[in-house]
Amino acid sequence: MTMSVMVEELVKRAVEQLTSPDLDSAKLLAEEDDQIDQWDVRIEDTCLKILALHQPVAGDLRRIATVLKISNELERVADLGVDIAERAIGLMKGPVITIPETLPEMMWIAVKMLNQSIDAYVRLDSDLARDVFATDHHVDSLQSQIIAQLLGVMRAQHDFVEPALHLFSATRHIERIADHATNIAEDVIYLVEGAIVRHQHQVMS
Repeated sequence: MTMSVMVEELVKRAVEQLTSPDLDSAKLLAEEDDQIDQWDVRIEDTCLKILALHQPVAGDLRRIATVLKISNELERVADLGVDIAERAIGLMKGPVITIPETLPEMMWIAVKMLNQSIDAYVRLDSDLARDVFATDHHVDSLQSQIIAQLLGVMRAQHDFVEPALHLFSATRHIERIADHATNIAEDVIYLVEGAIVRHQHQVMS
């Protein structure tokens, strides 16, 4: 849970960097990412020791497997947060580009998905976890709109190619955060119901 809180806060501050980039804040996020990496290693080490020493079965085994997977997803989300902050710093070096209107909406939906997936884990609520799936499609739709807009900017104004590429990369990173939140939600369903639903909701949609 400590790791979850740290990752959520890091991501929130990282996405804020896109509208208010700050070099010192970006460096601080990178340092916090190092701490999250250490948490990931500690959690994995503890889980592997439990598997080796206690040989858990049934629900206990699912719990350990789920924690291992969620820890890995969170570590990747933190890395993406740092990547977003780096893209924000890149925006400071070129001409000022207008942030697409839908980008803040996409950012906060992805953050909400992450929060919701962790909340589902805490509550052991598979219904709440499933709500995350539907939201992921909205993020994908917003991403397509933003990329189309940025491509238009790059074609029309060559001076804005570099800052537009930074925003393009940041948009992809945000979409990946939403994907990781979805993965966590799938892990929660596995923990609660014992069902592996990874990719199934994509086929149904």
